[in-house]
Amino acid sequence: MSPRGPEEGRLTRRGFLTAVGRGGALMAVGAAGGALALRAAGGETVWQIDPFKCTQCRRCQTECVLDPSAVKCVHDFSMCGYCRFCFGFFLTDPVALDEGAENQACPTGAIQRTFVEDPYYQYTIDRELCIGCAECVKGCNQFGNGSLYMQVLHDRCLNCSECAIAAACPADAFVRLPAERPYFIKHQGPGQLPGAYQMG
Repeated sequence: MSPRGPEEGRLTRRGFLTAVGRGGALMAVGAAGGALALRAAGGETVWQIDPFKCTQCRRCQTECVLDPSAVKCVHDFSMCGYCRFCFGFFLTDPVALDEGAENQACPTGAIQRTFVEDPYYQYTIDRELCIGCAECVKGCNQFGNGSLYMQVLHDRCLNCSECAIAAACPADAFVRLPAERPYFIKHQGPGQLPGAYQMG
């Protein structure tokens, strides 16, 4: 449809608005394509926590500009022993081996414990309840196999250019990763992302 009106030499209001709308749509598609191309080219980076440097200092919970924090516990199931007595779930000196809140390491009850078969249990993280305190990660690393670890969730993170948690992290565990590979997968071991950019 031409933006010209019934009289060939005249531009109508409707024709003008249609042409502007089409041009705007084409520009938006071009901008989105450019952003995707930049991301695919590895030009964009995001914040992440190196789980091999993290000391579970609790600053992910207290320093993030979001409340609750964009940092959450994740579980690498391939490393998990599915233990009946998991130190990521239970306190190190529980009153009893049941799911009572007084026995759990997580202050918000974000870890769900499900019986599989004797003596195995599966542990999953409710990310809506997780506040990023790392209490479960501390227990899992000290007494277990380290299958629980902290990660920045990018559907929540604002990717601030000056991350408040990164500035406060005593272990320099915050690094910049390529946006197309924004997560560490712990069972792959340290140094799995050689292109990671160290903070600073």
